[in-house]
Amino acid sequence: MPDSNDKRLGLSRRGFLAAGAGALAATAAGAWTPVYAIPLGSSGSAGGSGSLGGGTTLPAPPSFPDGIELAQQAYQNWSKEIMLDSVWTCHPKSADDVVRLANWAHANGYKLRPRGAMHGWTPLTVVNGAPVDKVILVDTIKHLNGVSVNAGGSPATVTAGPGATLDAITTALQAQGLGFANLPAPGVLTIAGSLAVDAHGAALPANGQATTPGHTYGSLSNLVTSLTAVVWDGSAYAQKTYSRNDPQIKPLLTNLGRTFLTSVTLQAGQNFRMRCQSYTDIKWTEMFGAKGASGRTFESYVASNGGVEAIWYPFTEKPWLKVWSVAPNKPAGSREVTGPYNYPFSDNLPEVITDLLGQMNAGAPGIAPLFGQTMYSTTVAGLAATNANDIWGWSKDIQFYIKATTLRLTEGGGAVITNRANIGQVIHDFTHWFNERIEFYKAKGQYPLNGPVEIRCCGLDQAADVKVPSAGAPTISAMRPRPDHPEWDTAIWLNVLGVPGTPGMFEFYREMEQWMRSHYTGNDYTFRPEWSKGWAFGANPYTDGGIISGALPQSYRDGVPASDNWDTARAAFNTLDPHRIYSNSFMDQLLP
Repeated sequence: MPDSNDKRLGLSRRGFLAAGAGALAATAAGAWTPVYAIPLGSSGSAGGSGSLGGGTTLPAPPSFPDGIELAQQAYQNWSKEIMLDSVWTCHPKSADDVVRLANWAHANGYKLRPRGAMHGWTPLTVVNGAPVDKVILVDTIKHLNGVSVNAGGSPATVTAGPGATLDAITTALQAQGLGFANLPAPGVLTIAGSLAVDAHGAALPANGQATTPGHTYGSLSNLVTSLTAVVWDGSAYAQKTYSRNDPQIKPLLTNLGRTFLTSVTLQAGQNFRMRCQSYTDIKWTEMFGAKGASGRTFESYVASNGGVEAIWYPFTEKPWLKVWSVAPNKPAGSREVTGPYNYPFSDNLPEVITDLLGQMNAGAPGIAPLFGQTMYSTTVAGLAATNANDIWGWSKDIQFYIKATTLRLTEGGGAVITNRANIGQVIHDFTHWFNERIEFYKAKGQYPLNGPVEIRCCGLDQAADVKVPSAGAPTISAMRPRPDHPEWDTAIWLNVLGVPGTPGMFEFYREMEQWMRSHYTGNDYTFRPEWSKGWAFGANPYTDGGIISGALPQSYRDGVPASDNWDTARAAFNTLDPHRIYSNSFMDQLLP
């Protein structure tokens, strides 16, 4: 590498890759983004007089729109399995800038990929190994992040730019006495990114508890009352606003990044207080008891409280169970919290755990049992040390608990759509299958999975939850109800995590996915992917062509009208973006 260029830039190529792909910086919005941008026209960019790392930068985009900041920057997804040394990244300041970008991309043969918090696993934004010389990532967080609350509306609403984070949106809502009943754990997610993959939480009503007006226990997509996207109008790309009663909005509500949202309005309900109790003393065989089993079962906690999540560390006997409930008044045994992220021990890992991670990454997968046991011990000790076994506060402060510094693992799994009465049986079947397979591989000296099992439940995107005239549920949301099975009202999320690079991990995920698809079928269940996580496992995730072109689309044809299914959503995306400027090589396969 030419030393002169390194010195001019003040950063070597090795340093650029390490910093750009591994280091993260907090923005004012609370989101995270790779550092070390190399602006267009600088000595380190292809448009300048120098080069980075001996001429490895990308060619400068021709006639790029004036006034829009553009730089080369590294990219990484949540698990760091999709990492780019450098990709052009721009920062539009307004929706009009996005329109200019779209028409420029069309005229010059470029792709635009919206970039939010990068908290995902899938290649919906960029594809590992694919050329990026004609790709522009469009950052939404820096400028397109406005939030405005209309507390006096009927229903009350919040309007946000695509890069507004859930943290920012719920903070603004809380100031007006409003909130959301079902939130994903990471508040860092942008609203456009959340809608792209039908983000959801772990919320259900307790037995006999009604859904408060303005809220939903389904996905965030089900809260949308209107949105604006930059779409093809027949002669150019332009902004168009869709109301919830317009049938054309339905595929856009969960869009996989196949469009570009510039504004979204969501309904909200009256804010409420919640309690979250943690249990670490229940054996998994009791917790995951079959349907109707006695004892402290997952099923029984859902019935009496509502929201439940189990985190079962590998090769341990007692999962970490979180139990959420609505609690208007502070219970005597609870500690009041006034902000989110109340499990700091899971965000700032002790050295013993990071050392074990390093050993597994260095080729010692056999320490997986010790890793799981250490994670469990750390959780038990951390809950006690922070007095977090029983906390109480406003809805967002209890539901947000994953930060950008939380352990980054890969995930596989999906959603079982079924009747609430089947929760116990679904979880019992899966956990016993999983335990048998893990023990089978352990007996052979193999440890293909070394992260926890995560089990959550939430409701579906019910029409009754929407408090404005509505054309229907999001077309390809995993939480879309099935008209032929009106008794199905629950999504059960079954995910398993692992350290990236673990030998045999993807083979295990493939085995697990095939079992799920064959087991959860028929008159009692259906299986759908969790869009943001791992699916279609072959030798690698997102490579099983039979699932991508067959089983997966079919799961959005079964039981729904032919006038509103996977095929009509695909056709809508192609009509609104006929030049496929909002696509990539993987999306061309998934949504041709």
